[in-house]
Amino acid sequence: MGLLKISPVFLMAGLMIANALKIAEIDVLLAAPLATVYAAIIAMITEKLDFKEIIDSAVENVKEMQLVFFILMLAYAMAATFMATGVGASIINMALSLGMTAKTVAVTGFIVTAVLSVATGTSWGTFAACAPIFLWLNHLVDGHLLLTVAAIAGGSCFGDNIGLISDTTVVSSGIQKVEVIHRIRHQGVWSVLCLVVTAVIFFVVSVTMGLPSTVGNPADAISQISPDVMTYLADTKPAAVTLLNQVKEGVPAYMIIPLLVVLAVAIKGLPTLACLGLGIISSLVFGLFAGTVESLPSFLDLVTSGFADAGSWVIVMMMWVGAFGGIMGKIKAFAPLSNFIINIVGNVRQLMFANGVLSILGNAALADEMAQIVTIGPIIKSLTDENVAGSEEDLYKLRLRNATFSDALGVFGSQLIPWHVYLGFYAGVASAVYPLYKFMPTDIIKFNFMAMIAVGSILILTLFGLDRFIPLFGLPSEPQVKLKKHSTKIGETN
Repeated sequence: MGLLKISPVFLMAGLMIANALKIAEIDVLLAAPLATVYAAIIAMITEKLDFKEIIDSAVENVKEMQLVFFILMLAYAMAATFMATGVGASIINMALSLGMTAKTVAVTGFIVTAVLSVATGTSWGTFAACAPIFLWLNHLVDGHLLLTVAAIAGGSCFGDNIGLISDTTVVSSGIQKVEVIHRIRHQGVWSVLCLVVTAVIFFVVSVTMGLPSTVGNPADAISQISPDVMTYLADTKPAAVTLLNQVKEGVPAYMIIPLLVVLAVAIKGLPTLACLGLGIISSLVFGLFAGTVESLPSFLDLVTSGFADAGSWVIVMMMWVGAFGGIMGKIKAFAPLSNFIINIVGNVRQLMFANGVLSILGNAALADEMAQIVTIGPIIKSLTDENVAGSEEDLYKLRLRNATFSDALGVFGSQLIPWHVYLGFYAGVASAVYPLYKFMPTDIIKFNFMAMIAVGSILILTLFGLDRFIPLFGLPSEPQVKLKKHSTKIGETN
């Protein structure tokens, strides 16, 4: 009976993997409804639930995500405005003005994509926008191609894990019922440390490879991009073409101010919706001064397109998976898995480590980071909420770590899974914009130091309690928090 109840997860995972491996063309927006319908049938068979009870449980779960939907719409709108008004181009130009050589192209690409992904909230868009620049710049300075492509892949994921407007950050935080701002503060120092260590590694590796010191010109790199490549980008990521043109033509340095405004108010603790709104407004104001915004109607079109992009995929996906989760929760489908984990762990840290392992395994099984977040996220939340005793403040810290697990092991974990849709997209874009080399997913994994460090460190720090040495990242430990099964045993003994 337990296997039958959890079989809808296997169906969703199978559909995701089939799509990722090109076995069948099944879109994620079709996989989620199919799994939801199947879960409803299983609920009728195993729990004898009627149709109304199933619908009520599905809808009730979706209702809890309403605030997340509004945040996602504004996040996508701000990403669209930042890409079009010159905020993204100002970041790239400031970095490239320092002069690139073969020894520095990888580390510069890594830092630029990390900052740009925070500003735009999209790793896919950041990679699509920066791959043409840095792969051709790498070609001009005779750098190491695979080192550079891995650098911009890892950097592009940085903002998707910690960016205020990233859909994975918003969704993973919403599922765990934590504030996005609190989540960013919790993991902020750890994330920056991962970034710094990785940047040092990229530079050291570049130097030890004995690469030349020829200085490259970004305008030359963009000029070498063929019309076919630009057509491809126009079809797949139109915002990337706008960004490339702005990098080539130049934008005022003050266009970076909207990003600084968002970061400042976020650090100050302003609510997420307010931060996003200020980002959109400031990009309009400075864009009008810079001439990157032609008129208010054209700017509103950008905002509308951001809303449409959010509604066309991520919000629809979340609604279906939210309904799926509501039905699965109603029939207690994950109870056997939860019981197994609780029986093998001896303390709260081991439980949290198990939550991390579940997240990375779920990512590998589903081959999609968002599917992992919305499918495995509720499981690790239930595991923690139902089995750990402690103060509300300490339990909130555990939920912050669960949100970080879902996102970090989803986004960075994807960079280490050869069959993941993330790597398939990256390899496809890289091959299209730099047709002199046919990229494979394993090429991106080989030097993806950011993913290796992020995934390895968060699991090790959690298991051995070393996270206490990182500001704001430490978890409460026994006796502040303890497993309820231990509390019960103590009570029985007394």
